Amino acid sequence: MQPTKLWTRDFVIVFAVNFFLALVFYMLIVVIGAHAMQEYGSSLSQAGLVAGIFVIGTLLGRLIIGQFVDALGRKKTMVIGMIAFTITSGLYFLSDSIATLIAVRFVHGLALGVASTAAGTAVAHIIPRDRRAEGISYYSLSTTLSAAIGPFLGVWLLQHTNFNWIFAACIAVAILGLLAAMWAQVPEGASHAGLRGFQFSLANLVEARAVPISVVTFLYGLCYASVLAFINGYAVELNLVTAASFFFIVYSAVVLLSRPLTGRLLDRKGSNMVVFPSCLLLALGLVVLANVQTGMGLLVAAVLIGIGFGNLQSALYAVAVKVVAPQRMGLATSTFYISMDASLGFGPYLLGLAISEIGYRSLYGSMAALAVLGMPVFYLLHGRHVARLRARDALAASAKSE
Repeated sequence: MQPTKLWTRDFVIVFAVNFFLALVFYMLIVVIGAHAMQEYGSSLSQAGLVAGIFVIGTLLGRLIIGQFVDALGRKKTMVIGMIAFTITSGLYFLSDSIATLIAVRFVHGLALGVASTAAGTAVAHIIPRDRRAEGISYYSLSTTLSAAIGPFLGVWLLQHTNFNWIFAACIAVAILGLLAAMWAQVPEGASHAGLRGFQFSLANLVEARAVPISVVTFLYGLCYASVLAFINGYAVELNLVTAASFFFIVYSAVVLLSRPLTGRLLDRKGSNMVVFPSCLLLALGLVVLANVQTGMGLLVAAVLIGIGFGNLQSALYAVAVKVVAPQRMGLATSTFYISMDASLGFGPYLLGLAISEIGYRSLYGSMAALAVLGMPVFYLLHGRHVARLRARDALAASAKSE
């Protein structure tokens, strides 16, 4: 049987939309704190708030839009989100105080939450059902690429130009994303028209079937947050700054190479075959990080964490959209990303308090233990049901082909 096509015109377009969204985020996240301190004389805590308030806005955007994506239409929601994202990217030029900068960061994050949730929902419907995990693995590479390019581009622009040029570059990238979103053709289905409008209740803000896997996502997001937020400080303490500058380049390269393979494996063998090995590799990488003495050791940790968390993230997202009905994918996507954003947004603050008490090495040792602890949690919440779910999907596919 000939496999259904994955790299369609619309898959590539929505891939590009998500890439442009994430590229703006990563370009700004590495320079916005410095902008707050240089332009407005903010304190370190205020600069941290300027960076972190973006995530709170993103969380709120996802909460609100999750139930709207299918009600409004997937493409329409994506275009509206991209228009809002483009407009809010330009608001940085109007900021004249630390208070207005915080407000701009909040609404910018809100727009990102709307646009990225809509894009994630759209691509879940574009990907053929029998290649959904593989497709999501490829789609997630859009964020991986932006995470590798964005920080480098932001720092380069800061070194050679000024903040206004960085903000102008962000507007240009956002416009490209908007044009791509308008060009996309997204399957809507007949189900979205009958859905009711916004209702402020827990059942309409999160998808209940995606909550168990989102709990697992939050736990492993904390593990990654410890690396994302503190690897540079740890490297300074160890005098391994040069090696640390290559950490996320190595991480991204490993993710780019491994995700297509693990996506196909998940589709063919089920999530357990990807999640459990990824958990172990993540734990091993954190153990290496906790005991690292050399630059090479740091890069070995980057390889292990890249294979581990890099594939775990896309596998858990694939599970989140596989366990729900097609018309609930928007809410499932929102629920998944809310848990990921919460761990990456609030985790650094909580883990920073722990570092002041136990230090970097003990923190990474603790995160390794959490990575192992997450395995039975995953099994209890989802892993033990995989065989039944795969049998259900196979039966549904067989009935559809008849």
